[in-house]
Amino acid sequence: MKQTYLALDLGGTKLLIGEVDEQGKILNHKRYETGYIDQITAFSIIKTSLDDYISTVGWATGEKPASMGVGLIGRVDNASGIWLQMDPKRNQPTPLAKELSGAYGIPCYIDNDVKSATRAEKEWGYGKQSKDFIYINIGTGIAAGFIINGNLVRGSHFNAGEVGHTNVGVNIGIKCGCGRDNCVELIAAGVGFDRSARLLKDKYTTQLTISEDENIKVDVREVYSLYEKGDELCVHLVDNAAEGIAGLIMNLVRVSDPDTVVLGGGIVSSGFIYPKVLDKLNKTTIRFVSNGVVLTKLDPAYIGLIGAAAVAMNK
Repeated sequence: MKQTYLALDLGGTKLLIGEVDEQGKILNHKRYETGYIDQITAFSIIKTSLDDYISTVGWATGEKPASMGVGLIGRVDNASGIWLQMDPKRNQPTPLAKELSGAYGIPCYIDNDVKSATRAEKEWGYGKQSKDFIYINIGTGIAAGFIINGNLVRGSHFNAGEVGHTNVGVNIGIKCGCGRDNCVELIAAGVGFDRSARLLKDKYTTQLTISEDENIKVDVREVYSLYEKGDELCVHLVDNAAEGIAGLIMNLVRVSDPDTVVLGGGIVSSGFIYPKVLDKLNKTTIRFVSNGVVLTKLDPAYIGLIGAAAVAMNK
């Protein structure tokens, strides 16, 4: 009987639970809406959802999976199984791996969500041909995972890879909650398209839908569609984002000397902005990126779930 792994991918407002085999194939999965939660309520929501999954979906082989992996937002101490924080405002260290393992009798391992996706890339993606690559996730926010000499870089406070809070030379006067100005995340991520659109909307003509309710974010798909029609604001937003992503890639390449840069996340997964980013890369700067700047071959909708399975494998 083949071995399987229970995978949980906890995002900002949803939880994806599934079972994955040793080849990274998803056997079953189910999505749960969570809303905005903190670490205090996360365990009970995970447990309620997992109980439902077990009763309504069940195990693919009829037997318990070999182990459980969880991908989480924020800082995670993978070795001790402690979820340190979601963000500075949601900061309640939680021994989540121990709690889940005790509740279900399955060995449990946890990691940061982008580090989890990087581990999936290492196990089943471009990591098969590279021991030195960067995985950059460009979605609602921006973060990266670094594989150097085959090892995942974590940092002294498990915070390595927070590259969204770097400046890449696109200066539009936008202030970031981290205390700096013009962070690339506020220019090229989903949150950045929204914040940038609101900042620049009075400077450029546009048909873009920008709600007065700041909780209703700009739809990046609409930005891309209006770009094709020559919408002045949307052209500016896309050009800034492409320049920002390219600048980030080149900065990171100079730092870690990878032979491969892998891009993932909702902003790039459609392929729309990808060629625009490539056009802005300096050939001298990326001359040693021998395998190129590429889009992940793993399904961007499920790389977090597959990544959680890679965490469960505990390699």
